[in-house]
Amino acid sequence: MLSFSGGLRVFVAIDPCDMRKGFNGLYALVTERFGEEPRNGALFVFTNRRHNRLKILFWDRTGLWVCTKRLEDGSFSWPQATEPGQLKISLTPEALTMLTDGVDLRGAKLRPWYQCE
Repeated sequence: MLSFSGGLRVFVAIDPCDMRKGFNGLYALVTERFGEEPRNGALFVFTNRRHNRLKILFWDRTGLWVCTKRLEDGSFSWPQATEPGQLKISLTPEALTMLTDGVDLRGAKLRPWYQCE
């Protein structure tokens, strides 16, 4: 389980992106598409079309982090746009933790996932 501080800003890309993108590709998406500065300390979260993989881009004052998660089965409950043309939404750190842990944010219920023991 990931844990983030309450003051952390989290931006989630609504549309899926190419999961082959690395540091430079994700950095370019944040600056060009979202108009944000990746070095401001926020987390930027991306998913693929099937919503079974996600990547998080984060600047920690010394360099960029790219964290990746691939689900063995199931999918993430990805947020939907609330306005036409919306490219990103802001989440609280707690909501991001629930999203990555399999909680459906719309109904606050656990989604069925495969778990290794």
